[in-house]
Amino acid sequence: MRLIINTGKGGVGKTSVSVATAKRCADLGYRTIVMSTDSAHSVADSMDMELSGQITHVCKNLDALEIDIITEMKTRWDDIQNYITAFMDSQGVEGMTAEEMAILPGMEMVAALMYIVDFEKNDKYDVVVMDTAPTAETLRLLSFPDISQWYAEKIFSIFKKVMSIARATVGKFMDMPLPTTAVFNSVEDLKDKMEEARVILEDPKRTTVRLVVNPEKMVINETKRAYAYLCLYNKNVECLIVNRVFPETYKGDYFDFKLSEQKKYIEYIHQAFDPMKILYSEQMNTELLGLDLLDKMADNIFGDSDPTDVYSDHSPMRFTKEDGIYKIILELPFIEKKDIELFRTNDGSVIVHVGSQKRNIALPLTLTHAKMIGAELKNEELIISFRGEDND
Repeated sequence: MRLIINTGKGGVGKTSVSVATAKRCADLGYRTIVMSTDSAHSVADSMDMELSGQITHVCKNLDALEIDIITEMKTRWDDIQNYITAFMDSQGVEGMTAEEMAILPGMEMVAALMYIVDFEKNDKYDVVVMDTAPTAETLRLLSFPDISQWYAEKIFSIFKKVMSIARATVGKFMDMPLPTTAVFNSVEDLKDKMEEARVILEDPKRTTVRLVVNPEKMVINETKRAYAYLCLYNKNVECLIVNRVFPETYKGDYFDFKLSEQKKYIEYIHQAFDPMKILYSEQMNTELLGLDLLDKMADNIFGDSDPTDVYSDHSPMRFTKEDGIYKIILELPFIEKKDIELFRTNDGSVIVHVGSQKRNIALPLTLTHAKMIGAELKNEELIISFRGEDND
């Protein structure tokens, strides 16, 4: 299964790019779905048709889904929602308010990843095109498997043991409901699914991120930060799609100015991102609503090429060993030394804090007790060195 994730600053045209990409994949014969993880869904608007929280057939080889978290909670995590609702009721929060509070923050992201795992297991689609929320939310989505795994291993296992005792003792003397075995089984299943999702997301040969950008200074700067953070989370950013490029045929004082400004920013994009693959989509003189117009956009971006092509299958993070020294090498483009903080934990991991983002990197077993002997930022790579126990 090929997974293409389109992301970027709000308003750059991610949805139009995503639907155009999905429609072209379907036309080429791939079983395709375009899936929106943005709570402010606009895939339906782009297609100019009605969608719901269920998978909807659009045309030959093409389905669409706008994730509805209320539907997902009822169908996927009924045990969890029922427990939280019962707990709220016991504390005096009743009715619909309790049900609404049972929808936990970030559950749209979890639901999206669960769909990815299901599609992979059931071989339902050849291509999944994900239309994401603006960059910050997308980073939360892509980092969720790592975060959930950490909580499951460090906190959930302890909580589960405590609750098994509490149900047999404290639970007999209090009105507040305690989580049942079914609730814990649902959380356990969620943990397992997130690990499967992590494996899919970090496979650079089938999962890639495409950054949608406009030739504007603020958008380019946010795109640079997004690229660095995606590398921090070990996601393969394979290409840039420069959207809303004014064609040279546009004339007049306003467009002469805009074309000159745009040319300057496109040159800057190349200086910053080369040798990354860069695709272009020209500004169209009409609203991009409906599949026919989106076909034209696909022509604009991909021409005769296949949108499923992997332009780069490169992982930003790698482990090496030389002369008894182990190294984690993590690409961090556009990042300065002052923006990085490192912490070694006692549980066999390293926390890398870059700008506004933080990642917990679980070390391989061979490095669990190894001594961290240094770190340096060199040629846009963070190199963390360890000496194994056998070399002390």
